[in-house]
Amino acid sequence: MFEPLLSQLNDMRIILASSSKVRQTILASTKLKFEVVPSNYEENLDPKEHTFSDFVEKTAMGKLNDVYERFKNDSRKPDIIIGVDTMVTFNGRMYGKPKDKNDAIRTITNLTQSGMPNMVYTGVAIWYKDNIYKFTEVTTVHMHKLTKEEIISYVDSGEPFGKAGSYGIQGIASTFVKRIEGDCNNVIGLPLHTLTYKLKELINQK
Repeated sequence: MFEPLLSQLNDMRIILASSSKVRQTILASTKLKFEVVPSNYEENLDPKEHTFSDFVEKTAMGKLNDVYERFKNDSRKPDIIIGVDTMVTFNGRMYGKPKDKNDAIRTITNLTQSGMPNMVYTGVAIWYKDNIYKFTEVTTVHMHKLTKEEIISYVDSGEPFGKAGSYGIQGIASTFVKRIEGDCNNVIGLPLHTLTYKLKELINQK
């Protein structure tokens, strides 16, 4: 995807402002060289005051800005910083990471009982040459209806914790996800297709 720009990108200092292991794995699959710097940004935006896209983009921006402030005076300033935030939405409500077991059970119950799909929104913010570029990727996820026992068993597996919407499509949840419409990597946490094209556009711009 990056060729013939990969060698040019790999001469740059690129930072992924995220502690997410799955995001790191997805980005590393491109052979891109980058540093991982978890953000300390406090994710405290009020969902009621933002559209879904605005919420994830602003949160991604907050993560990016936090890392930028820590590295802006380095002897070798970063060339590119990438901030990312993912949120699951259903029936007009946002679902982030579950607070506890009961929260995870409620979330999976909501997402699997109506027969209606949930939507995964990922906001990405890119700092490059003192400018910020943002976009949102949306993927639709259709789930099979689960029994109460299946929901509890899934939550007891531990997989929902630390994941937006209380599920990980790359894990056990793949057994009850019927189909998706859009980028599967976006559901995992990083819209790789759009991100790589955006990076190509930025590097090629005059």
